[in-house]
Amino acid sequence: MNVIKAKIVPMRFTESNSRERGEYEEQLGRLKAIYGGEAEFMDTVEVGDPIPACDAILFPQMIGAGYHYKPVLKAYGKPILVITSQFGTVDMWDWELISYLRSGGLTVFSPYSIELGKVILRALGVKTHLQGAKFLMFQDDPGEGMQAYIFKRFYWWEEECTRQIEKAFGAKLIYRSWKEVNTRAAEKNDREALAEFQSWNLPHEGISGEQQTLLGKLYLAIRETIRELGGVDGIGANCLNESMYCRTTPCVVWNQLFEKEGIIWCCEGDTLTLLSTYVLYHSLKAPIMMTNIYPFLVGKAAIHHERMNDFPDVDEPENHALGVHCGYAGFAPRPFCAGRWKIVPKVLEIVDEQAVMVNCELPAGDMVLAKIDPSFERITVIPGEIEKYMQFPGTDARNASLLHYHNGEKVMEELPSHHQMIITGRQKAAIIQIARVFGWTCEIIE
Repeated sequence: MNVIKAKIVPMRFTESNSRERGEYEEQLGRLKAIYGGEAEFMDTVEVGDPIPACDAILFPQMIGAGYHYKPVLKAYGKPILVITSQFGTVDMWDWELISYLRSGGLTVFSPYSIELGKVILRALGVKTHLQGAKFLMFQDDPGEGMQAYIFKRFYWWEEECTRQIEKAFGAKLIYRSWKEVNTRAAEKNDREALAEFQSWNLPHEGISGEQQTLLGKLYLAIRETIRELGGVDGIGANCLNESMYCRTTPCVVWNQLFEKEGIIWCCEGDTLTLLSTYVLYHSLKAPIMMTNIYPFLVGKAAIHHERMNDFPDVDEPENHALGVHCGYAGFAPRPFCAGRWKIVPKVLEIVDEQAVMVNCELPAGDMVLAKIDPSFERITVIPGEIEKYMQFPGTDARNASLLHYHNGEKVMEELPSHHQMIITGRQKAAIIQIARVFGWTCEIIE
């Protein structure tokens, strides 16, 4: 499991006197203790001297000399962090100097909380780690399969999308056959596969021994491919559209790969979701779920897909949506769900009779919806709440999250995809900083 850390060069002004140099060393020591889990601190460099390869420059101390080095600092071509207070945050007396540097076109981060500082550092590390990251995708002929009338519309299967991800972020998308990996899964030993599943000790209900064995077999076959490639950072499969090749579903496999190896997942082969989840989870370290969003404003055009006649009655329906995917609220790994995570029989008709799904819930409360849009230059952020979970027996929404946000009409204008990431907590300010690290526009919808 890779530990992603930003490489940081601490920087000191040559004009600092002996007192200031002593204070600089004390502050740098504090920052190493606070941020050592997020950053690799390199040797101190004085302003104007060459710097080694790094992700950012750190000023643990600011003095008036900073006003004289705008061109020098700009020439480094690196973002700058100013973390100057003894509490591991920006010191308010530095705001004028920070504003001055920003006016010259420098990217300067001034975290006002330790958690925000950690988010910025993690995002810097993620940006670098993406250059050469391996994303493994299982698919054969996406689009012309199950529910082709839906799936043939999606950007993530376009060659342009793959090229843009590789060009913009440096990640490598590696494609392997979904049909072939399922053929290899079928050849695995039944006893070994069942023992593999049972070793996970995952909660389940109504799942037969055969279904458990099929999950173990698929895991063993996919793990083989991961071992062959080495260093896989993210994974997905065209699991619904090409479900005819698989006797089960891969959701439980994704959970195990995340728990055991830290590999990020996506559903339905959606590489934009995979990229978004990778960046947001590794930067925020907050629970995250992928789901379909069904805004009440869309009416029957949305809810018909879940075999429902109407949306439930709620106050402010224009500011609500249901989160539903594959019969339940969405997919999230077990560690994110505070005990509300269980493997259950499948709901959707388009998957095999032996297939399963995960019925899981993120904690109710504050959340944001977020996703990178197809330009790869913008991320949308929709603050709101998970109000509660609602059950609709006899439909394809057996358990759904009721999501509330604050400007439903703007959501309808700006939403980049029906696939959304639900991230727990008040994450707006943190995602704004992540967007600055990546040079994105951040569209806040509220």
